[in-house]
Order: sequence, then C-alpha cells, then structure tokens
Amino acid sequence: MVPRAGVTVDICPRDLPIALIGTAGGALALWASAPAEIVIPTALLIVLDVRIRRQRRRT
Repeated sequence: MVPRAGVTVDICPRDLPIALIGTAGGALALWASAPAEIVIPTALLIVLDVRIRRQRRRT
C-alpha cells in the first residue's frame, strides 16, 4: 500500500511497559488458541504507535 501525496504515516515503538503488555497479550492469546489472523495485528497495534496525518495543500 502506497500512501497518497500529502499523507504521512509514522510508525514507532511505544514505551517499554505498554510494549510488554502488548507482547504478553499477543502471546497469551496465541497460547489460548486464538486465531493468529486476529492476534498478531491486535498485538502490533498495541505495541506500535501508528499515526496517520493528512496535509492539505494550499491553493
């Protein structure tokens, strides 16, 4: 997926405690036999800070 012109996507890891919570939650869900298609994206959203910004062009 390629973002449009004027769209900025920033992905950076969160602070350590919330990252540990996300990783532990993902591992627990996989251990409890939850589907990996649901667990992995959810754990990544907890661990990573994803910001999408749209910049408007001045005319």
